[in-house]
Amino acid sequence: MAGTQTEPGGDHRAPRARRLPAAAARRRAVDLLAAAVSIVTTLVVTVLAVHIAFVAFEANTANDLVRWFGDRAADLCWQFKDVFQPDDPKVDVAVNYGLAAVVYLAVGRILVRLVRRLGQSRPG
Repeated sequence: MAGTQTEPGGDHRAPRARRLPAAAARRRAVDLLAAAVSIVTTLVVTVLAVHIAFVAFEANTANDLVRWFGDRAADLCWQFKDVFQPDDPKVDVAVNYGLAAVVYLAVGRILVRLVRRLGQSRPG
């Protein structure tokens, strides 16, 4: 047919000109979602790491910034706050909040890979 460009081999499902932009848009959406997951994971791990550093170096707990990081880290640490109970409070925070950070990092990396893998599969 004149004016209709299809893939070689007789595939008449959709004109090639319409499929390529859809594939590019899908790839871009997948890349954006993967980047968002990576950014959120990095921010969460950073909050936990900064709180660990503040505790390790005995930052002033009356400081608003130190308190803000401590509050956010306590919210993000959820079930990991008391997995281990060493006698030293600095070690307690380092181990438990560090464990939470490692779990967030691992889950974030798995999610990024999963999003990218699912984004590579062709829609049926």
